[in-house]
Amino acid sequence: MPRVFGFIKDQRTNLPVPKPPTNIADATYIVTGANSGFGLECTKHLFRMDAKRVIMAARSRCKGEAALTAIRRETSRPNVGEVWELDLTSPDSVEAFAKRVRTLDRLDALIANAGVVMANFQMAEGIEMSLLVNVVSTMLLAFRTLPKLQESARKFGVQTHNTIVTSNSALESEMEHNIDSLQGDVFDGLSKEKSFKTMVQYPNTKLLEILAVRQLASLLPVSEFGVIVNAVNPGFCYSELDRNVGTMAKVGITVMRVLLARTAEEGSRNLLQAAFAGPESHGAYCSECQVKERDVPAWITNDVGKTTQKRVWLDLLKRLDTIGHSIDIKALTTK
Repeated sequence: MPRVFGFIKDQRTNLPVPKPPTNIADATYIVTGANSGFGLECTKHLFRMDAKRVIMAARSRCKGEAALTAIRRETSRPNVGEVWELDLTSPDSVEAFAKRVRTLDRLDALIANAGVVMANFQMAEGIEMSLLVNVVSTMLLAFRTLPKLQESARKFGVQTHNTIVTSNSALESEMEHNIDSLQGDVFDGLSKEKSFKTMVQYPNTKLLEILAVRQLASLLPVSEFGVIVNAVNPGFCYSELDRNVGTMAKVGITVMRVLLARTAEEGSRNLLQAAFAGPESHGAYCSECQVKERDVPAWITNDVGKTTQKRVWLDLLKRLDTIGHSIDIKALTTK
C-alpha cells in the first residue's frame, strides 16, 4: 500500500516547466517519437524556449512533417525544425540516422522518447519486438550518438545529455527477480511466447533500460567526457503508448487515466528536466522534475543488482554484435 500512496502522491505533484539552459539559443536537440505524445509536447517546449535547432525523429515522415507544420504554426517559428526518419524496429535505420547525426555541427541532447507496448508476441531480429525497440535499438542509438555528444561538450564547453525515457513500472517490487532469475542470455529468456504478458514485458524492457543507463554512466565520468547520461520517468499520462494493448488492459488504463493521469504536456516536463539537469543526474533516475534516486529500490543498487546490471550490459553488447551492430565500448570510454 505505501507504494500505491506514493504513486498517487507523485501523480498529483505539480510539475514546473523546467528553466532552459542559458545557451539554448545555440543548442541542437534530437527528440525521438516526436510526432505524438510526450515527444510532441517536449518538442513544442523546445520551440517555445528558442532552441536553435530541433530534430524530430519519427518513424513516419508524413506524420512527422504534419506535426512539424502544426508546431511551427503554434509557436510562430516557421523556419525552425526538421524531420528525420527513424524506425527503431530496424537497427539499420538507427545506423542511417546516426550517420546523419555525425554531420551535425553540434548536439546538446538526445531525448530518446520513442518506445512501444506490444499487445501480442512478435519476434524481430531474433528477439521479442518490444525488447528490440525499447532496449536494443534505443541503446544502439545512444551509443552511436555519444561521439557527437562528447565532441560537442568538448568543443563548446558545455555538458551534453543522453536522456532515455523509462517508466516507474520498472521499479515495482514484483519486478525484483524478473531478470536475475533468468537462465542464460537475458534477451533470449525474455523472448519466449509462452511466458509473454504485455503488462509484464513492458516494465521488463524499462528495467533493462535503467540498468543499461546506470552501467553506461559508470563508464563515462562527466568530469572527463562532459556527457550526462540519465533515465527519466514521465509518469502515468494520456498518450498513445497503449495503442497496441488488448481491450481489457485498455479499459483498466482508461479508468486509471480518468482518476490519476497527467496530460502528455505535463509528462513532457520531466523529459525536459532530465535533458537540462546537472551532473547530479548522471546515471540517475529522474521523475517529478527532479532526480529521484530514492525511488530506486535496493534490489537494483545492492551487490546483486549490480551483478544483474553487468549481466544485462554484457548481453546487450553481445546481442548488438550478433545482429551485426557491434559497439566499441573501449573507444567510447577512452578520452
